[in-house]
Amino acid sequence: MITRTITAQIKNDLLDYRKIILVYGPRQVGKTTLIKEVLSNLPLKKLEINADQLKYIDILSSRDLTKMEELIADNELIFIDEAQNIPDIGINLKIMRDSLPNLKIIATGSSSFDLANQVQEPLTGRTITYRLYPIAIQELRQQLSPFEIKDRLEHYLLYGMYPEVLGLKDSKAKIRHLRELASSYLYKDVLKLSNIRNSDKIAKLLKLLAFQAGSLVSLHELGKSLEMSHETVNNYIDLLEKGFIVFRLSGYSRNLRKEITKMNKVYFYDNGIRNVLIDNFNSLEWRQDTGALWENFLISERIKKLAYGSQFATAYFWRTYTGVELDYVEESAGQLHGYEFKWKSDKAKTPPTWLEAYPDASFQLINKDNFMDFVG
Repeated sequence: MITRTITAQIKNDLLDYRKIILVYGPRQVGKTTLIKEVLSNLPLKKLEINADQLKYIDILSSRDLTKMEELIADNELIFIDEAQNIPDIGINLKIMRDSLPNLKIIATGSSSFDLANQVQEPLTGRTITYRLYPIAIQELRQQLSPFEIKDRLEHYLLYGMYPEVLGLKDSKAKIRHLRELASSYLYKDVLKLSNIRNSDKIAKLLKLLAFQAGSLVSLHELGKSLEMSHETVNNYIDLLEKGFIVFRLSGYSRNLRKEITKMNKVYFYDNGIRNVLIDNFNSLEWRQDTGALWENFLISERIKKLAYGSQFATAYFWRTYTGVELDYVEESAGQLHGYEFKWKSDKAKTPPTWLEAYPDASFQLINKDNFMDFVG
């Protein structure tokens, strides 16, 4: 059992505040397990609801306080799992919050663009929101030594960090589970909840993005390959972001003439999902994309670290039109930090162009020897 970083924080917020706790995240990252762990030692009478069941959907979408009170009865806490399945969940949660101020409410959802759209306006000022990601390196450090993590690093780069995948020892079983996850992403979340008609197009788009992970992405070129407008491609990528599959980094710039800002890079929240989309689980010694895998892994792990530590930083890449680049840039508290990622190399020079443009910025090489502090 891996203790999730945000477990104690959720428990404290649940006890200290009269706000609804919302936990977003992709399928199979352990949201239900996390909340059950939070609730296991709370001395409260609890009602746990799986919103996949029709009998609960009818009541919790009714806007009828009497019906909801009959369901809640004398319970002090209600936990609604997969809350995105309930129509008008936001307004119904608002009714419960305003009418039953002593009731503690916690809800999970696997589709941020669906659940967020339903709750954002009705629940303004009434929620505390968390995101749960696949297992983070900082969470593994509670059970594994730095040596053990580094020893398993290639597996993390190939198969990703989903809880069940980490628990499987056989590579074939890992790949089979990842294929099921990829299908779940496409057909249960993004396609179903956004009413996209061209399911084959979004599957092809994901595959193209997987091949281009860590590279500059041209919406025009993607649209040309898929026979879609670049506006449609952009909308599809936006849905994939909100479905916790990919995320974008934009280019950092204070000098628009020299630095690329109009194109983004796209990364996957999990390397295993990326690799299953291109059907490549070859070992690193036989791959041409080890650098891209390493870069995707480090940035996704950094995103987890920042989110779980409530660290406010804006992430970018940096590249000039002459081809000089840094893999990753962070801006926080007025400070600028540049990073170069290398799988094996222990040497990297600060680009002179970077020093010239940002003399007060820091620079650091991150490789497999020193990455632990960066991600954990």
